[in-house]
Amino acid sequence: MTRPRLASEGAFGQFQYPTPPLSRPGGAQAELLAEVNKYESDRNLDLVLAEFRNYQQGILPAGPGARSLTEFFASIDEKLEPAAAPAPKTQRSDRDVLNLLTKRAKTLHIGPASFCWFTDPSRALCLKLAGTPTADRPLVGMCDSARCPQATHHPCHRPVWAEHAERTKTFLGDLGKTRKTERSRLQNDYDRALRVVAEIDAATHHQPDEESA
Repeated sequence: MTRPRLASEGAFGQFQYPTPPLSRPGGAQAELLAEVNKYESDRNLDLVLAEFRNYQQGILPAGPGARSLTEFFASIDEKLEPAAAPAPKTQRSDRDVLNLLTKRAKTLHIGPASFCWFTDPSRALCLKLAGTPTADRPLVGMCDSARCPQATHHPCHRPVWAEHAERTKTFLGDLGKTRKTERSRLQNDYDRALRVVAEIDAATHHQPDEESA
């Protein structure tokens, strides 16, 4: 028995895509995704290089992940010592430095108030809070960078934290005395923001010879 032909089949049965669907491998979507990935990769390399140059000038990262990142930069700096460079070359180019920074740059995820160095998913606080410890990307929107061991704060993040502290201070001043629970929460938030700002300032004014003094 022949199935009756539906009206919709008559209208759309002969329809064909004028171009390959965007989701098709090799299509426009794949090209766009490749461009975006290339842009993000180049941007991350530029950011890591800038922070490495800051490290060389005594401007250190702050935050829970600062020690790990500083140790990484120190290891790169050792590899760039003139004594380790092939004679008569005495200074490595940015390309040499970028080659050494590439692996770490691939772990960088940028948040509005911190950098996330997603080197070990099992240590990511956001994944623990979300109950997704095996995810292959951090949940930047859930980041608590003041507590995550893979998060760092840099001078570029200071304005965000300072503005947050100022705004929270205003909210505290507007609260009535009876709203104790909300006041306690906001006070903790305000104290945390001030602490982050102070840590960024201290790391920014760090001098390389202070540790050896």
